[in-house]
Amino acid sequence: IDIYSLWESMDEVIRYLKQIDSTDLEAARQAFTCFEPFNRNNEEYAVSAGIFSEDCIEEVAKLLTTIQRKKEKYPHHEELNLNLQVNALVAYNAENYYRTMVVHDDRSWNIRDMHMVDALNEIMDFYGSEGKAIVWEHNTHVGDASATDMKDSGMINVGQVIREQNPTEDVFITGFGTYRGTVIAAEEWGVDFEIKTVPPAMKGSWEEAMHLSGAYDKLLIFTDENRQLFQGRIGHRAIGVVYRPEYEQYGNYVPSVMSDRYDAFIYIDETQALHPLVQEKAPVL
Repeated sequence: IDIYSLWESMDEVIRYLKQIDSTDLEAARQAFTCFEPFNRNNEEYAVSAGIFSEDCIEEVAKLLTTIQRKKEKYPHHEELNLNLQVNALVAYNAENYYRTMVVHDDRSWNIRDMHMVDALNEIMDFYGSEGKAIVWEHNTHVGDASATDMKDSGMINVGQVIREQNPTEDVFITGFGTYRGTVIAAEEWGVDFEIKTVPPAMKGSWEEAMHLSGAYDKLLIFTDENRQLFQGRIGHRAIGVVYRPEYEQYGNYVPSVMSDRYDAFIYIDETQALHPLVQEKAPVL
């Protein structure tokens, strides 16, 4: 449901329309021709669109409108139609995201998370009222932003908007955290991951409070009976795809009202880095 597959999503739209021999194929090709000068490079497009106003917004907006208007006319074989709708949505929102990110970082965050909400709702609509979904994302995306200092910057996220759009009993948000250990993360976007050491949580943080209450793993479930006990705003560590332990005290902690941000919290006192699965090639007999 994320937004980072602009070029791949355009390929998928073309592939699907070609597969069903749609009359919209040529219109899609013409719309995506606008992106060709950027050589499938997100940064090149972001600079060109955000700073020099050389963008492709009209082309992708027109195509998305066409595809959504004809949604019921496309073949509904398994998830092929859903695939088309979501990839068209990615192309439209990713263009907006890259065009915005070079000049308005906070605004681009909101575009990305609202895209995730739109994509999730598209999927839920496809499966009907009985459908259920598990959304696995970083705490800063699923933990309700209105219970953090993100709200002060006008930022929203998936957890907040999904809560606002649905009955309370239909949404359950779980956060994760650790006191110390190791994780896999990268120094910056686009570089290889490495195993990084997570230092003991900062004094006064949520993670330190969990550790001081007992150095063992815990599951907290916030209910009407105990939420008031966790209403203080406290620093909560964020470890993402990009994580630099040396900057712990300068921005890795998000002030949060924990019982409002989550419905439950899984605390692991000492975590160990994940080992990515590697599929070995079968021997040739």
